[in-house]
Amino acid sequence: MGSTDELISSLIVELKRGTLVLSVLSQLNNPEYGYSLVQKLEKKNVLIEAGTLYPLLRRLEKQKLLTSKWDTSESRPRKFYLISDGGREVYHRLKSEWKSLSKNLDSLLMEEDKNEID
Repeated sequence: MGSTDELISSLIVELKRGTLVLSVLSQLNNPEYGYSLVQKLEKKNVLIEAGTLYPLLRRLEKQKLLTSKWDTSESRPRKFYLISDGGREVYHRLKSEWKSLSKNLDSLLMEEDKNEID
């Protein structure tokens, strides 16, 4: 793999990393444990490794954007996460910001595409 391919791969990872908080918050209106959340996101074509997700969940909980509760009713205890009221507010603000950024970026890219055609 050439240095350009490595650079592009690195930049793609950076782009995706910036969307993870929004992606995770969007899926926690109902309680989910880590592995179920990984599966849920994968079904929606958002790939996230468990080694990335679990530290993110702990950080979001520490920031009070998520609440958690242990379920010990089965043989294997599971920690379920749910978006908090404060997390919901943050989510809506991030979602609004994302839509604005996305709209502006789409405009820039369409302008650039049009210039390539001319």
